[in-house]
Amino acid sequence: MSSSSLETAPHSPSTASAQRLPTLLLAAALSLGSAIALGFARFAYALLLPSMKLDLGWSFAQAGAMNTANALGYLLGALVFPRLARRWSAAALFAAGCALTALLMAGSGLLADTHSLLTVRVITGASSAAIFISGGVLAARLASARPRDAGLILGLYYGGTGWGIVASSLLVPVTILDVAHGWQFAWFALAAACALFAAFAIGAARRIERAHASAAAASAHGQASSADVPGWPRFAAALAGYGLFGVGYIGYMTFIVALLRNAGMSAAVVTGFYLLLGVATVVSARIWSSLLDRMRGGQALAVLNGLLAVATLLPALFSQPWIAFVSGTLFGATFLSAVASTTAFVRHNLPASHWAKGISAFTIVFAFGQIVGPVVIGWVSDGAGLARGLVYSALLLAAGALLAACQKALRAA
Repeated sequence: MSSSSLETAPHSPSTASAQRLPTLLLAAALSLGSAIALGFARFAYALLLPSMKLDLGWSFAQAGAMNTANALGYLLGALVFPRLARRWSAAALFAAGCALTALLMAGSGLLADTHSLLTVRVITGASSAAIFISGGVLAARLASARPRDAGLILGLYYGGTGWGIVASSLLVPVTILDVAHGWQFAWFALAAACALFAAFAIGAARRIERAHASAAAASAHGQASSADVPGWPRFAAALAGYGLFGVGYIGYMTFIVALLRNAGMSAAVVTGFYLLLGVATVVSARIWSSLLDRMRGGQALAVLNGLLAVATLLPALFSQPWIAFVSGTLFGATFLSAVASTTAFVRHNLPASHWAKGISAFTIVFAFGQIVGPVVIGWVSDGAGLARGLVYSALLLAAGALLAACQKALRAA
């Protein structure tokens, strides 16, 4: 089957069935980019944090600043992305982001100075944003080729972050060596995994880009005028709810491993927890696909934020390992679908020509939240303990659910 056939409507059930599997496989390959951007470049740091904190003498606020630096770079990348997208294709930006991120992950393994690590984390955040936003645009295009599977395709792309979490949970514990700066070897292992994942993801991005170029040439006359495009104030409630999601979820993902270790759980239990969280993230695509297809306003984000608040609160209140596993499963099965819900919202409510701008707008508020989250939650944790920090994260996620619930659809179905 040619890649361009992905953009044609099926004419019979047999044709639809023949097209479905290759489309889903293409989405799964593209999802390895989200594994690089978030699974490796951001979330793997939670596994490295205890060793780096001990070795480098950091406070929790300093440890959180590493993810804040990453989020700052992510914000900068999101701000410049619309301008870059006018000059280069989504596939080109995706490929450049993947390659640069792999190199920067290796660079983190060469450093032991806090300020240098902060600088690398900023640049890594910017390259991750290029991957994540351009990949979101490509996933939205692929979803439009198969409207019946749109929610599943978006879920597959964002759920791909789980593959990075799973791989990290297996790689990091065995590559942190018992030598001076032994955590550096884990960064090299993560860089190698980024390079391997990039080879598959970039190929998928190029295929989707070629198919989109053919379809765009055939339907250029159907572009919406700027007067038809809703302005951002009309989806301010969804943006605000997503911003609070960014603050709340990143507190959990940054400090949950440290909380479990401080509670006396063994390294094997913590590794199992993180592995389960990653697996739940991967399978979340199927769980929430129909919700993303049906809900055209902010209701999907509201439901997911509410569930995340519960998942975040559980380990803050109870220290039993089985509670931690329930929390990790619920969190993993939910948090990337909250990200997917914003791309679904953009696809439902904006014309295709404005998807990059719409996804960038959500990414910007997301990045603002992630800048605030690690430092504020780290500061609370230094003063009142990690459990109290997660309680604050849960409250912010609940507030985000309330705001998102107020968001109405901008266009009729």
